[in-house]
Amino acid sequence: MITVQNLTKRYGESIVLDIENLEIPKGQSFGLVGNNGAGKTTFFSLMLDLIQPTTGQINNNGVQVDASEAWKPFTSAFIDETFLIGYLTPEEYFYFIGEIRGQNKADVDNLLAGFADFFHGEILGQKKYLRDLSKGNQKKAGIVASFIGNPEVIILDEPFANLDPTTQIRLKGIIKELAASREVTVLVSSHDLIHVTEVCERIVVLSKGELVKDIQTSNETLNELEVFFGG
Repeated sequence: MITVQNLTKRYGESIVLDIENLEIPKGQSFGLVGNNGAGKTTFFSLMLDLIQPTTGQINNNGVQVDASEAWKPFTSAFIDETFLIGYLTPEEYFYFIGEIRGQNKADVDNLLAGFADFFHGEILGQKKYLRDLSKGNQKKAGIVASFIGNPEVIILDEPFANLDPTTQIRLKGIIKELAASREVTVLVSSHDLIHVTEVCERIVVLSKGELVKDIQTSNETLNELEVFFGG
């Protein structure tokens, strides 16, 4: 589904990402972990054509992401609050995203109804603009918006940050359900080793822009990661 070849990103003399080869098959729940500055957000930004690679390429379902926009209809993401439109209410934002993704109001309402527990009565019907919501509630809105339109690839950068424990647990269930379908490729980056180990069947570790571990998740994975980062 996703292939990476000879991918580098350089700023001046500094190389912030250097991945020779990486393949992520369709339907995989893929976790990306690393310390601050490891290159996680840079990698996701390259995947979404928000920045240009210095060398190499990323192909999403056979489409080179920096050469064509044909990957956009089946790919969605929530990286941070800059993906939101602050002067819209959540409802207006969801319908706007739905229109872009070929969904009518009824389609969007039907999807939103399935996230009532996740929203916990704090998103819909509040008569607030997105900019006036808490960081956690902005994240809830952005994550659910990324599910609109039945995307085949969903990219979530630090989705558990700023969420309360109840919402974190609900989000883990949502990601597991998506992954269980084997129809959606879910890419998650996180500093929380416990959460990412629970929801991802494969975890890649980045360190100073380089891929240093590629692990199929097992009962030993959390301990292996804790030893690596604690060493």
